[in-house]
Amino acid sequence: MTFLRSVVGKLWFTIIFLVSFVLFILTVMLLELFQNHNILETKNNLTNTAEKIADVLEAHPNDKFPLGLEISWEIIDDVTKVVIVKNDHEVYYSPNTEKDNKLSFDDIKQDPDFFAVFHHKKSVDKVSNLSSKNNNQDSSFSIIGVPLQLPGEKNGAVFIYQSLEVMKETSNETTKYILLVAGVAIILTTIFAFFLSTRITAPLRKMREAAFEVARGKFDTKVPILTHDEIGELATAFNQMGRQLKFNMNALSQEKEQLASILSSMADGVITFNRDGTILNTNPPADRFLQYWYFEKGGFTNDAEAIPSQVMDLFQKSLETEKEQIGELSLQGHHWVILVSPLYSNRFIRGAVVVLRDMTEERQLEKMRKDFIANVSHELRTPISMLQGYSEAIVDDIAESQEEKKEMARVIYDESLRMGRLVNELLDLARMEAGHIHLSVEEVNLSAFINRIIYKFQGLAKDNEIQLYSEVENDGSPVLFDPDRIEQVLTNLIDNAMRHTPKGGKVKVSVVLEDRGVRMEVKDSGSGIPEEDLPFVFERFYKADKARTRGRAGTGLGLAIAKNIIDAHRGTISVRSKIGTGTTFSFYLPRKK
Repeated sequence: MTFLRSVVGKLWFTIIFLVSFVLFILTVMLLELFQNHNILETKNNLTNTAEKIADVLEAHPNDKFPLGLEISWEIIDDVTKVVIVKNDHEVYYSPNTEKDNKLSFDDIKQDPDFFAVFHHKKSVDKVSNLSSKNNNQDSSFSIIGVPLQLPGEKNGAVFIYQSLEVMKETSNETTKYILLVAGVAIILTTIFAFFLSTRITAPLRKMREAAFEVARGKFDTKVPILTHDEIGELATAFNQMGRQLKFNMNALSQEKEQLASILSSMADGVITFNRDGTILNTNPPADRFLQYWYFEKGGFTNDAEAIPSQVMDLFQKSLETEKEQIGELSLQGHHWVILVSPLYSNRFIRGAVVVLRDMTEERQLEKMRKDFIANVSHELRTPISMLQGYSEAIVDDIAESQEEKKEMARVIYDESLRMGRLVNELLDLARMEAGHIHLSVEEVNLSAFINRIIYKFQGLAKDNEIQLYSEVENDGSPVLFDPDRIEQVLTNLIDNAMRHTPKGGKVKVSVVLEDRGVRMEVKDSGSGIPEEDLPFVFERFYKADKARTRGRAGTGLGLAIAKNIIDAHRGTISVRSKIGTGTTFSFYLPRKK
């Protein structure tokens, strides 16, 4: 069945069927023609033989009649039999006449057709089976009768007959020959059909194999062009198609890679939906958004809640109104703005694209701006109020003695210094955060550097009855950093430590020189920082609880400035603290080559 379904089988079957049909019709017509021709030719031969015998006998009358008989017997062949009727009393049979197949004179007289030969002098052609003496009912004979004109005789005739079986044998031989020729023609046709189909299907098989290779992605597959006919043109078209497919696939692949690169490099999340709500494409920010959603929902697997309901509502509205929809959503501390726009295919909406914009930083910056204004206003309000109050007291002569006036003037001076210090620190912090900080890096001897800073705070430490000391380990080669900026950091950390350390406490400055840098720590035995405040100590205007400070509080910008200085050195700063135990600020400066 597989062979018949193939092109070779179909061509072979078609050619064989057509040739066989034509040969069958031709064979039938030839057999009919040859049979009729053979019978006609046999009858003509028998008639001519009978006429020759009659002429021979008429040429040898009377005494020469026996000679005429001898000549007549020589004229006939073995399968032809002759009956010569000279008159009603003289009948001569050919020597090859058999008893079982003998045409007797009685049969001749009883047959009305043969009567015309004697009385009407007409030739007779008849087929008879000689059933009266023949046991074989199927045996038939062709009998020819011609009149015989002898001198002195009236009812003379020559009858010649031959069995039709001889004619059939001749026809059978002819039929065998024709069938043999037809069989040879069919065999030759089969060979020709296979040759022709092979010539046609061999290139087609190669094209089929090449088509499978192209289907597997090998677009550079080529079909050899062996001919210049239609099949060769088909191979040329196939090769051109392969080249065009390769070009188009490369172009599509480049566009896909370009689109994927654009999507993956976008800061905003992008999700494309099919019209039925199925997700088609996402980029990494969108994946993070979905992960936040999954985490908030507890890692569910229900497809109905695979997308936040707010997003699906905006998606449905976008499909219904065919307009862009905007919404907002908060997940895991992040604030997202959602923009949903319909996607068109010609004039029909085939889906929608969702753009997820993380506005967390912008909202935090907005909050920081508001907090900054509030903090600056709060920090400036107290000294301005004090400046205004004491200046009004001086103007209104509320202070009676000179000492009271000097005391009010000192408060006004101190508050003005505080305002100037706040403004300067704000300017320094703004320059640092804008990246305008300039570092004067030089080689620094750690022991001398730390001792100088400790000596600066010794007087304040004695006044507050605090033990201030340093410890330098692995003091070796000098270290590169900006000494003024690092001194500003240590000064801020030591000042904070002493203000938060009660009398009798300790403040320790540790320095450890490592292979890749230097680590410095300022550790105090003060009241400590609450755990909930630790993440915010390096923010601007952070202040510990005033109940834990002694003396005048700072501006809340020192640690923020310290962090920016350490970041400028490409280092890190951290804090560890426990309530009632103390606080440790440490920072690490990498070596600079």
